[in-house]
Amino acid sequence: MKTVKVHVAPFVSDEMKAAVESGGGAISDDPEAADAVVWTIPGQAEQLKELLEKSPARWVQLPFAGIEAFFEAGAITDERTWSCTKGVYGPATGEHALALMLGVARALHTHARDRKWAEAGFGRPERRLAGATVVIVGTGGIGAFIARALAPLEAQVIGVNRSGKALDGAARTVTVDRLSEVVGDADYLVVAAASTPETRHLVDAALLARMKPDAWIVNVARGPLIDTDALVTALEDGKIGGAALDVTDPEPLPEGHPLWTMDNVLITPHVANTWDMAVPELLALIERNVAAFAAGRPLEGLVDASAGY
Repeated sequence: MKTVKVHVAPFVSDEMKAAVESGGGAISDDPEAADAVVWTIPGQAEQLKELLEKSPARWVQLPFAGIEAFFEAGAITDERTWSCTKGVYGPATGEHALALMLGVARALHTHARDRKWAEAGFGRPERRLAGATVVIVGTGGIGAFIARALAPLEAQVIGVNRSGKALDGAARTVTVDRLSEVVGDADYLVVAAASTPETRHLVDAALLARMKPDAWIVNVARGPLIDTDALVTALEDGKIGGAALDVTDPEPLPEGHPLWTMDNVLITPHVANTWDMAVPELLALIERNVAAFAAGRPLEGLVDASAGY
């Protein structure tokens, strides 16, 4: 079996070299002699595009699942095989979504801002997840993890995806064109879908208007899936209960933006899956995919150029 020559850029660590070599590959310092390219940062799409113009590499591995910038730059074409990390970071991001849900269910967004002991009693906002209905939009690695994590908490799950393929652990699964039919059942609407032109502003004013007045929206996917202006209006008008956001549009969220000052908004700065959490998973994926590419086996996390993710 031919040894696969892998160019790792724009930076390469000893751990990345070891992952390539453990997969049976060899590090190539010259992209023009490489069979494959492992790109090691989530940005600089133009730089990758320029590198590939001089490289015969037949496969490119990207380090994150959010790869819309590479499509926008025209770097991803069907001339090569592309893979990303979709599914690999599902547990880390899913944990964060669960933390956000638990946080708002127990009113931590309120208590953490208090500067005196709040009086407990009837009519408090705290609640359990047991018996709640969670609508999960996007049933890949993130959505699947969330559904599994919610099972022992006794929440009911409704899955939403493009294909209608059943989400394990969900009471039912519907296609995304039927999202408006089920969103009214949601106590929590969790956005975990890929960012594509088709999913931009998937959550718009019309969808928000169908939600319960005490329902929360949780976004751990990408900011543009939600129409931010429509979200602000819905929150100001009391049309929904609140929003827990790890991603925003624009991002970073500017100082002085209305979302920062709302009591029913919980914001984290895109930390559902940090680099420190991602690296071990990425190294293991590189090793597996180098071995698979060398053996002619299917790669994990294949990118569908026509679908945009």
